[in-house]
Amino acid sequence: MGRGPSIEGRKNAADAAKAKTFTKFIREITAAARAGGGDPAGNSRLRLAIDKAHAANVTKDTIERAIKRGAGELGAEALHEIRYEGYGPGGVAVMVDCMTDNPTRTVADVRHAFSKFGGNLGTTGSVSFQFTETGEIIFDIRANPAQEEEIMMIAIEAGADDVQTEDGFSDVLVSPANFQAVKDKLEAAGFKSIEADVVMRPANRVAVIGEAAESLHKLLEKLEELDDVQDVHHNGDLPVGAAA
Repeated sequence: MGRGPSIEGRKNAADAAKAKTFTKFIREITAAARAGGGDPAGNSRLRLAIDKAHAANVTKDTIERAIKRGAGELGAEALHEIRYEGYGPGGVAVMVDCMTDNPTRTVADVRHAFSKFGGNLGTTGSVSFQFTETGEIIFDIRANPAQEEEIMMIAIEAGADDVQTEDGFSDVLVSPANFQAVKDKLEAAGFKSIEADVVMRPANRVAVIGEAAESLHKLLEKLEELDDVQDVHHNGDLPVGAAA
């Protein structure tokens, strides 16, 4: 199978940037329940949100309240899901997924971050064509490289599209529709992933170094800090140690 762009580098660089507050987890659970119902068995987005919340030690009661709010049982706040698109330093494509009760405030905050760190906020569709929604299930096999073949066989048989192995990490790529089934099969076989999520995967990555990399790092960091921001996606190939 093909190899991805520096899986280890992306993993190391992404850890801090992907850290989420409890509020963001709760908002995602609420939005997922509102969009697809409160039963995780029939709502893959909700099940993924719950899994990530559990991994971050969000309590069961908090998760259940968020589901009930989303399903309309407790009265849900009026949250808008909005995606902003633009270009950061070095021509890197950036997408910012937000949930907000005040879109006017949110777009002002996002635009200010882009402007402050050398980027430009664009129009809807200006960069999204460069990304594909993809499930990623990543395994650390550095201690046992022989696991690569078994992971690949199980994943492909379960419906994965590709398995890319590099630097001791196996990255299973799968359509969002098949994500949960493939993840469940691999877990049933005894493989525990270090990360499993549905992401916006770029078709190509843009290498950035020096001042451009530093400015992009600051932009991504600032966007992640904004209260209304849920996720930030980009196609930058940053040096290890920078944000992702």
